Amino acid sequence: MNMHEQIKPTGKLRVVHTNAKGETVQDFEVPNLIVTTGKQYIASKMVATTNSPVSMGYMAIGTNSTTPTAADTQLGTEGGRVALTASTVSSNTITYTATFGAGTGTGAVTEAGIFNNSSGGTMLCHTTFPAVNKASGDTIAITWVVTVS
Repeated sequence: MNMHEQIKPTGKLRVVHTNAKGETVQDFEVPNLIVTTGKQYIASKMVATTNSPVSMGYMAIGTNSTTPTAADTQLGTEGGRVALTASTVSSNTITYTATFGAGTGTGAVTEAGIFNNSSGGTMLCHTTFPAVNKASGDTIAITWVVTVS
């Protein structure tokens, strides 16, 4: 009997850009890349008996549009990082949410990542997307779904 099974994490994120008046300016979904350090992180959590490694708790946005690679460990040009507002597990998916409020991560935002520290830390996911021109009074809300299948 020859058994062959593979576990593959995949993800996508939804970006909602709201202007200072509360009007939705952009709302779109894009796929993302689970980077090598993210896959290693997932494997290490399978045997963790404590909160080591530290759980993913932060999301960052940046302004670099270079295509992500599996070897990435940080954003190309980080512009802001915030604590996750929620992380929920359902079946084989985990959903991370974060909001970048007024004054956080302004400019032509083109990339995002998930991390386990407020600075540096281990990167789980990295993606780029069409520019979101975030003015100082604007908000970007990101919902990121990672599926292990």
